[in-house]
Amino acid sequence: MGKELIKLELKQSVKGSLADTQHPIPNIQKSFLEAFNQYNWDQITQEIYAKTAIDVERALSNSKRDLEDFKALISPAARPFLEQMAQISSTLTKKRFGNTMQMYVPMYLSNECQNICTYCGFSMTNKIPRRTLTDEEILKEVSFLKQKGYDHILLVTGEANKTVGVSYIKNAIDLIRGQFSNITIEVQPLDQPDYETLVESGLYAVLVYQETYHKDEYKKHHPKGKKSNFDYRLETPDRLGRAGVHKIGLGALFGLEDWRTDSFFTALHLRYLQKTYWKTKYSISFPRLRPHSGGLEPKVEMTDPDLVQAICAFRLLDEDVELSMSTRESEVFRNNVVKLGITSISAESKTNPGGYVVEPQSLEQFEISDERPTENVAAMLKQQGFEVVWKDWESFN
Repeated sequence: MGKELIKLELKQSVKGSLADTQHPIPNIQKSFLEAFNQYNWDQITQEIYAKTAIDVERALSNSKRDLEDFKALISPAARPFLEQMAQISSTLTKKRFGNTMQMYVPMYLSNECQNICTYCGFSMTNKIPRRTLTDEEILKEVSFLKQKGYDHILLVTGEANKTVGVSYIKNAIDLIRGQFSNITIEVQPLDQPDYETLVESGLYAVLVYQETYHKDEYKKHHPKGKKSNFDYRLETPDRLGRAGVHKIGLGALFGLEDWRTDSFFTALHLRYLQKTYWKTKYSISFPRLRPHSGGLEPKVEMTDPDLVQAICAFRLLDEDVELSMSTRESEVFRNNVVKLGITSISAESKTNPGGYVVEPQSLEQFEISDERPTENVAAMLKQQGFEVVWKDWESFN
């Protein structure tokens, strides 16, 4: 009987029926890699582009949407329905999150990197000054950010295990954990025991973007370094789930490949994780390829309406997932998109180590588009009726 149940679950997962997260099922796969390998990129792309207006209308009429509905909502056929999607997305977001918007800020600790990534200013091949912040410099940056009101910080490094490995990251968390209610990291993928160590030190969330789920295209953009291992990176959220990390952030770098297909695989990944590690919270980010030193032009352009469509499609798929928007996007775009489904937003970001006070002129990882001070972004949100939230919870000692 058990074997028949497993066969049934595997068959259902191939059909893309990972949509219902209300009733968690046992983990029948060792990692997402096994589920991922049952799908074909070109076939999924064809299925998305074959969706019709009837498919979109059906998806919009459903109260609970599955991955087939999601394909319709990200398809070209959904473009005429964008305003309707935006209205539903806004309603669902208010229903679940109210009129709140969480503010967070990234703090770059190091631009040291042992990878070659064609789209990143920190790539090992770029001849730039390298810098890793000392304890004193970290505290100087933190002091500035605390004055701005931040209580949710995202620590970011390049991927250089010898320079900014687990011991360095743990030390940084230990150094600042008394000053922040939420500490998130975006660093090199680590092994499960390493994540368990960081959780014990106070780590709350980890962002790990697959960049693109197109395996061959991924190799083109990551020819050297540990990041070139597609499978290891793909299985990182599984290691995070097993390590008990409270929240996992997913996303693709739009511009490397077809944004619609990458969005589908991000949604597939989300659904798998929600069923497998159902106690964990999840977030989705929407980074578009931005200019940087050594610049890579996008293979596939993602327009503003495309990005709105992706955001709304994810909200219609999942009412509970957090959707985040960074300062990569323009002031005008961010002012408008916050109404449509976004629940978390950064401001005044610097993408270079020490960029706030220690060394403001050093090279950034990529160009920021919305350069407004934190106070201006907070004021904009309040004018639109949002309550600005600086932390996830109140700490009691």
